[in-house]
Amino acid sequence: MSTKSPFSIDRFLSVCSFALLLFLLPNQAAAINTYESTQKEDSETFTEYRGKIIDKKNGSPLAFAGLIVVGTNISTISNSEGEFSLKISKDIPEPKITVSFIGYKNKQIALADLKSQKSRIEMESSAVELPELNVISKNAEVLIQSVLEKRGENYFNKPTLMTAFYRETIKKGRSYVSLAEAVVEIDKQSYTSNKSDAVKLYKARKKADYSKLDTLAFKLQGGPFNSLYLDIMKYPEYIFTEEMLSNYQFTFDHSTHIDNRLIYIVDFKQRPNKTDPLYAGKLYIDAGNLALKSAVFTLNLSNKEEAALMFIKKKPFNARVYPTEAKYRIDYLEKDGRWYYSYSRIELGLKINWKKRLFNTNYFSTVEMAVTNWGKGAEDKSTDFKEKLRPSVIISDEASGFTDHQFWGEFNVIEPEKSIESAIKKIQKKLENNK
Repeated sequence: MSTKSPFSIDRFLSVCSFALLLFLLPNQAAAINTYESTQKEDSETFTEYRGKIIDKKNGSPLAFAGLIVVGTNISTISNSEGEFSLKISKDIPEPKITVSFIGYKNKQIALADLKSQKSRIEMESSAVELPELNVISKNAEVLIQSVLEKRGENYFNKPTLMTAFYRETIKKGRSYVSLAEAVVEIDKQSYTSNKSDAVKLYKARKKADYSKLDTLAFKLQGGPFNSLYLDIMKYPEYIFTEEMLSNYQFTFDHSTHIDNRLIYIVDFKQRPNKTDPLYAGKLYIDAGNLALKSAVFTLNLSNKEEAALMFIKKKPFNARVYPTEAKYRIDYLEKDGRWYYSYSRIELGLKINWKKRLFNTNYFSTVEMAVTNWGKGAEDKSTDFKEKLRPSVIISDEASGFTDHQFWGEFNVIEPEKSIESAIKKIQKKLENNK
């Protein structure tokens, strides 16, 4: 029996998504028609809270911690520096948030007790005596099979509309050369349905600095679909089908916990006899219901030539391009016994070796998306998905909205990291000076 599924890594990369296109300038045409909403947001209708989530004992930041407003579907996530931004309608009476992080006790906080700016939320590690593995989970591969089999009962079983914030950045060396952000609406399909998710762009802003891009227009293909197709429980065919499981070795790592709930950690890596570029990483599984809580993994790039074919769609004839790193993360949140896609992140590094040039060029791209609200069923949806984006979409590079410091209005966003925040300020200043 072949160990390579027709829905294997080759199809995953070529269909969705993380493909990066290198075009010779002056090809700078926008790939899609986007629009900026003309709706004026009333800042008096919501309160924004900003702060940092840290370890209570040592003060270290907790990256990608989940925050959800109690009694609602409003949620966000801390960035890689532990910082968060959360906007909450003033119509919600006495709002509280629950903060969660693997290996720590959940913390519920009344927002009245938080500062609107520079709040510090301290999380305590959870010291729980871990029980022995039960019968079903003594074999790591059998455990993963059980996780996949139970996705219909653990995850959403009907179409759901989600609002999400999306960001993609491209750096040349240490300098940002492209930044795009968007609010999108996702028609998220049932985890038992073969129907793919649909996405509509609601509001976006983007800017590229072509003066720093050498002779290249460096473009990321896939847009928000980059993030959606990392949803392993919705799209297991891209990574873990029953046939593809045989490509990997699964072993147990030390278990951990979240709010006194046992979390199994399963390590996986490709078998030594497999030569195709495959994944290696960790799967975090709730022991109580066998739901996947989180996955963090990388792609094997030891075969540079083959890996390059997966990512690069077009390149100049005088350049050799290959990936230097490919990292992925997917997180889920649970509410009322059902789990849903919450956050995903892709980090991709590329190196360009130019013929007859002394120095190489290094690019680094980050793509992330966080669900910030959800809940309306398909029968209630108001978005016209006839205008939905294509999975091959390229978010255009035209500047839009960066001069508006209140551009996002009441929409929740991923708090920008310090370097991104600095890049945004530079863009705003440059655009304002050009007026």
